[in-house]
Amino acid sequence: MQKRVLYGFHAVTARLRTQPRSIHELYVDSLRDDGRMHELVKLAEREEIKVLTVPASRLAGLAGASQHQGVVALVSALELSHSIDDILDAATSPPLLLVLDGITDPHNLGACLRVADGAGAQAVIAPKDRACGLNATAAKVASGAAETIPYVTVTNLARTLRELKERDIRVVGTADGAERSLFQVGLTGPLALVLGAEGEGLRRLTRETCDELIAIPMAGAVSSLNVSVASAVCLFEAVRQRRAQA
Repeated sequence: MQKRVLYGFHAVTARLRTQPRSIHELYVDSLRDDGRMHELVKLAEREEIKVLTVPASRLAGLAGASQHQGVVALVSALELSHSIDDILDAATSPPLLLVLDGITDPHNLGACLRVADGAGAQAVIAPKDRACGLNATAAKVASGAAETIPYVTVTNLARTLRELKERDIRVVGTADGAERSLFQVGLTGPLALVLGAEGEGLRRLTRETCDELIAIPMAGAVSSLNVSVASAVCLFEAVRQRRAQA
């Protein structure tokens, strides 16, 4: 079974609570002696997980980063569903999907996964050739959401969007200068929200495949938002409308 590295308290704690049997070893900083660490170790020991106390330099080597917060876990990769059809067939409410076009920064991906999980989206979709992988950095920033929400990469994003439309899922993209704003459209039905990278925005073919383009109204001096912030604004506006309709 494929193994991967998780690091950071949120990511490791989420795995401990949801899939403890998938953790092979837990490494903790030998110099960290505080309540948060004690609770983490106690939880691991309760699940009979091997805990190894090592220097911070060893943790940095395992994580490939210095921002490990004193905890690194060697885990089995979880088998989240990566079939869009399976995800949609299992949905018990009108589908809400986040589609990312051109997001290559793992910090942005992790933040988008966290937002999508918080909003109750069924999946995050991205193209294989213009997307960062779900690595340890993205998982740490996701604060556990990488363990709960499917991240689906597809070969041809425009074709995937057309297939979503064939399933009666409305595809709405965000673009500066769009005629209507986020707050002028209904977002209560089956929906895929498509966002591009800050600055570059959506690729031409992605834009043309969308059913509609909308803009996030900006009142200040800045012209655009970080993609994870924009995702939060759009997803939670959809959530607000759905709850108001219920």
